[in-house]
Amino acid sequence: MTYPAGLRLGGRRVVVVGGGHVAQRRVPQLIAAGADVHLVSPVVTPAIEGMATDGEIHWEARGFEDADLDGAWYVIAATDDRAVNELVSTGAEARRVFCVRADDATRASAWTPAVGRHAGVTVAVLGNREPRRSAAVRDEILEGLREGRITARHQRDHTPGVTLVGGGPGDPDLIAVAGRRALMEADVVVADRLAPRELLGELPADVELIDVAKLPRGRSAQQEEINRLIVEHALAGKRVVRFKGGDSFVFGRGYEEVLACREAGVPVTVIPGLTSPVSVPGLANIPVTHRGVAHDFTVISGHLPPGHPESLTDWDAVARLTGTLVLMMAVENAPAIAEVLLAGGRKPGTPVAVICQGSMPGERTVLSTLAGLATDLERESVAPPAILVVGDVVAVAHPARYA
Repeated sequence: MTYPAGLRLGGRRVVVVGGGHVAQRRVPQLIAAGADVHLVSPVVTPAIEGMATDGEIHWEARGFEDADLDGAWYVIAATDDRAVNELVSTGAEARRVFCVRADDATRASAWTPAVGRHAGVTVAVLGNREPRRSAAVRDEILEGLREGRITARHQRDHTPGVTLVGGGPGDPDLIAVAGRRALMEADVVVADRLAPRELLGELPADVELIDVAKLPRGRSAQQEEINRLIVEHALAGKRVVRFKGGDSFVFGRGYEEVLACREAGVPVTVIPGLTSPVSVPGLANIPVTHRGVAHDFTVISGHLPPGHPESLTDWDAVARLTGTLVLMMAVENAPAIAEVLLAGGRKPGTPVAVICQGSMPGERTVLSTLAGLATDLERESVAPPAILVVGDVVAVAHPARYA
């Protein structure tokens, strides 16, 4: 039977004997606790050596000596030599200093729990010397805390304001932990069509959901109405989450919402999301850069065709680029874009991948070339949402197709 307690090690001497992978896992936690870490070992891992070089710990590059324990508040015996660990624990016992042993918990006076932290709460689990079980239980608790499934509702932050949450490419497992937590703590959620829809079903029953994908009128009027909604609810004392797909600042008009909140005096924070131009090709096993092939990539919105008076893209300059092009919202205008790229010097056989429904159950990848893109899009009945990746990185991922 153990008696759990929290140790306040800030500024106190902690001795770690051993410089292997066990020590490498334990030392960062001690540093985070503010301990004065003294590590004794003839050799250490490169990571531990880096900590010593950076002045985060004191390293004695030699074998253990009994005097190393003088003045210690806590000791960890983490060598791969049982006899040395026994000397450490015996010396600690004589000094009435608690000692953890990595090799034999039955010979230790203290055990290390599986520890995790979230929002000022420390979770520590001891599973009767079953470290895997302890870690699994800890992870379940932390996941529940981070996602808002485990919470003391009266302790929730009810400060009014707006949080912009990027939901990632669509798969609900790919949203940031902070984003999921913000959703669970919201009073009002203002959601886009491309935000991970499955997460909306997990919202507490008392959360008001506003589906702005159904707002009428044109695009500009819709954005003005979204700005009005988030500001209005925040000023009424609500915690508002503006929930989008991808990242709020990548073709998401998120900063217009930030400016609207600032103008109204509403506190606003941003939780980034996995941006689709990188994450969707990655999920399809297509790199946007690759050593010796592409050292840069350019992300462009294709919602306006080349030559459109409102387009801000210099397509002649784009055609001269040699790196990867990632085209968003470009399915409808892809044939016209391909023509401009070919006219500007891109080779007809330049590989193109069209990733449809990225990260969603219906995800598929259509492989083509600039010269054949228009035909392939029609033959494969490609419809939005889809992301186009143009460049030799596609051939890196699919060498047989472009051999």
